[in-house]
Order: sequence, then structure tokens, then C-alpha cells
Amino acid sequence: MSGGETPKTTPAPTDRGRMDKRRAIVDAALRVFARVGYTQASLDLIAAEAGVAKPTIYNHLGSKEKLFRYVMTETAARSNAKTLDVLDSFPTGPDGLRPGLENVAHKLIDCYCDEQSESVRRLLYAEAVRFPDLFDQVRASGPNQFTDALAGRLARLANSGHLQIEDPERAANQFIALVYEELAGLSALGTRPLDPDRVEQIVSAGVDTFLRAFGSRPPEVSG
Repeated sequence: MSGGETPKTTPAPTDRGRMDKRRAIVDAALRVFARVGYTQASLDLIAAEAGVAKPTIYNHLGSKEKLFRYVMTETAARSNAKTLDVLDSFPTGPDGLRPGLENVAHKLIDCYCDEQSESVRRLLYAEAVRFPDLFDQVRASGPNQFTDALAGRLARLANSGHLQIEDPERAANQFIALVYEELAGLSALGTRPLDPDRVEQIVSAGVDTFLRAFGSRPPEVSG
């Protein structure tokens, strides 16, 4: 190593072990909360699911309420990191716009419909009365960030004249609704399997509706 180089640091083995244990607790807690609900879940059940001692949960994340809040926001943030990767293949011009949007829609559905994302969504609605502030916290740590990023991509297409959009954020929310919201009902928030052919139909119809609403129109020819 030369004198001007700074040695790279890696987490100490004890730090890595602590992070892995915390991840195991979070994943186990989500499974238990999703299976029996917040009220019936106990730290004993979660400890058994995670394969750790009950005091370990207290040491890492505290009480059941603190654990629940952390599980919800952390899982949403983790899922959001995968969802943001969907936008890497977002179309940038008119060539292949429709198939590009369909491809993004399918990848988005894969993220939204995975087991952990659906578990968080079910718990968020089920416990909205008990934790009214948590809804906004979970949205902020996950879905809102994706909506903002999608709005930015749509704004670029609009600025280039490939779409006609006045409010990119609203258009982003409408795109998500068109390709996903019907599936949430059909799957009962992830508790029933989805028919791939039905998914294909909904995505195709959703993208078609979106482009009819926001697609660029040819200039009018004067008489």
C-alpha cells in the first residue's frame, strides 16, 4: 500500500454477527406478526422463530411495539431498495415506450407482490387504528420514494415531448394504480395466488390506458 492510500475498513466479525442476528430477528418477527397479528404475537414466539433468546430481542430492538415499528419501516425500506432497481430499465425515449412500460410494470408487480411486501401491506392496514402514525412512516421509508423516482422518470419523458404530463407525481401514482391495484384485490393482499394470464391482461390494459391518457399526440394540421 502506498503512503497516500487509505486502508479499506470492513465490519468487525462481532459487528457482522450482530447485524446478521438483527436481520434474523426482523425477518422472524415479520413472519410472526403476519401469521398471528400484532396482538397475539409475543416476544417468546418471535424469539423461538428467530432461534434466539428473548433477552436478545430486548438488547437489539427493545419492546414488542418498538420491534413492530422497526420491522415495518426496515422491511419497507429494504423492499424499496429492490423496487427502485426496477427503474434501471425505464424507457428513455419513444422507441419501445409501450413494451418498456410493460416491462417496468411486471418488475414492479414482482416487487410489490413478494411475500414480505405483502405482509407489511396487510399489517399496515390491519394495525392502522392502533398505530395511525406508522402508516406515514412506512410510506416515507418505501413507497413514497419509489413514486418520487418514477415521477422523475416520467417528467423526463414529458420534457422531451414523448408524454404529455402536467403533474408527474400524480401520473406516477396513476401508473402504479393502473398496473397494480386490481391485483391487490384479486390476490387478497397476497393471500391468494395470481393467474399469470390475468396479470398480463391487467398490465397490458393498464399501460394502454396510461398511454391513451398521457401519450404524446401528433400536432394538429390546420385546415
